[in-house]
Amino acid sequence: MTRDRIFEFFRRLAEDNPAPETELEYGNPYQLLVAVTLSAQATDVGVNKATRALFRIVETPEQMLELGEDGLKDHIKTIGLFNTKARNVMLMAQRLVDDFGGQVPQTRGELVTLPGVGRKTANVVLNCAFGQETFAVDTHIFRVGNRTDLARGKTPEAVEAKLDKRVPAPFRLHAHHWLILHGRYTCKARTPECWRCPVADLCAYRPKVPLPSRPHIKPTKSSART
Repeated sequence: MTRDRIFEFFRRLAEDNPAPETELEYGNPYQLLVAVTLSAQATDVGVNKATRALFRIVETPEQMLELGEDGLKDHIKTIGLFNTKARNVMLMAQRLVDDFGGQVPQTRGELVTLPGVGRKTANVVLNCAFGQETFAVDTHIFRVGNRTDLARGKTPEAVEAKLDKRVPAPFRLHAHHWLILHGRYTCKARTPECWRCPVADLCAYRPKVPLPSRPHIKPTKSSART
């Protein structure tokens, strides 16, 4: 995908949704960190149902430790792998208290040292809680990046590196959300809904359904990075 097409790709997504946000519900960076940790192999809807009551009584790592692992399990037992996740959340809370004064660190290097926190989780927290320009590559972004030719790669890390290099400056902060939402609701895994896709004519995927009509867009010059 060329530089001009990438700019137009994100311009249209931004036009459709100027201020995208994560669909996980949270009140502070710690709650977001917990929610993202719980969301592995689970839906945001399922995580939100489990954490609404939890987050009314737990806002800090200290309060999580007071609740205890069994108490946490009672709240998240509807989420897949809840035993392992509960153990990791408790270990993470203890580590935050012991090594970070109960505060969520604001660097990827520190975040990934926490139990149950990988690069994707760290990137989500840095982006959503602290406004950093990161690209958390989940299954949706991995699919969209490869299918559209926006950022092809054989691993999430390779796709992330391509996005970091290619996403233009005006769109870097929200690119992660636009791509996730696009993959979740339009560019679906089994049957992408190309007929209603706002960027279908910019995409390398060859759909099996008619494309929506689009006016011709002349390439625009920008100072965006490629």
